[in-house]
Amino acid sequence: MIKKLAFLLVFLGMVVPGYAATELAQINAQIRQTEQQNKKLTQQVETSERDVARTKKKLIKAADQVSTLEEQRSAVARKIQELDAARDRLTRELEQNQRRIADAAASILFVAAHPSFDAADMREYVLTSAVLSAAADKFDADVHVAEKQIRELEKIRAERAVEKEKLDRTARRYADEKRELDKLLRIRSAQNEKLKSKQSAVQKKLNDLSARAKNISELSAGVGSSKMSADASFSRRKLNLPVRGRVTVRFGEKTALGLKSDGWRIRTRGDSLVMAPADGVVKFADSFKGFGRVIIMSHKNGYNTVMTNLGSVDVLVGQDVLGGEPVGRMNPDRSEMYLEVRRGNAAVDPARLFKDD
Repeated sequence: MIKKLAFLLVFLGMVVPGYAATELAQINAQIRQTEQQNKKLTQQVETSERDVARTKKKLIKAADQVSTLEEQRSAVARKIQELDAARDRLTRELEQNQRRIADAAASILFVAAHPSFDAADMREYVLTSAVLSAAADKFDADVHVAEKQIRELEKIRAERAVEKEKLDRTARRYADEKRELDKLLRIRSAQNEKLKSKQSAVQKKLNDLSARAKNISELSAGVGSSKMSADASFSRRKLNLPVRGRVTVRFGEKTALGLKSDGWRIRTRGDSLVMAPADGVVKFADSFKGFGRVIIMSHKNGYNTVMTNLGSVDVLVGQDVLGGEPVGRMNPDRSEMYLEVRRGNAAVDPARLFKDD
């Protein structure tokens, strides 16, 4: 029995090492293959991340160009409207002046064609002469006014032609930049496909929150914010507004309903481009009762920014966005953004963070 066991151990000692060596070689080969696959995947991820970063930088530049051109087009269009109004006013005044000149000329011609120097007394002759002289003076003054109006009208027409050519040129540039921006937005949308797969559960939670929240403050508090820190600053420099426009209601002022405003109301043009005010994460991007489409972004040091009355949204919840990156467009029918800044549960005056142009 002992001899048999010894023989078996010797046999196993001869076979197992050979088998183990083969298996070890296979394992090592699989490890090397896995390492190569992992290296390729890492390279693909790095390439993808670089592509996303490049797209974001291009988007920021394109968005700034488009927004600037929109503002320029609006300014030129307003100038043309003002010139048209001035042209119409001058045309009416010139027509009225021409009628006065015609009447004065007719009076002078009538007197000239029917001279009467056989008056019974000198007084009537003097009066007739005085009337004729006054009519001639008025005629001369009206002619000078008409000449000035004609010169001014020609100047307005020339200026309008320049502004119209400027508007056409800007429109062509705008169309080119808008096409580039739309292309980049489509690229970013494709890059966001992976993010969309994670949206369903988050979106359900946000829908429930929207239904429960009574106001924007509750909604902002509900989506959460970045970690509060001892540093209460947001940025070393003041930020650009997320949309080009004019602040009509400031922090602390009374609203149309007589309530104290916790933010700014910004009057914008039509479907103005909306950009992220600073680097951050999109926490909410959906409709909210009475505020149209709303975007809430979380930034560093516990800050949230709330932007309302958007007509369209081009970002997803959970998406990292750079400052200046386009996030949507305003609603043309409600072209007034309500911008609120919160830190934790408290509203913060946007004047602390934003430039007011």
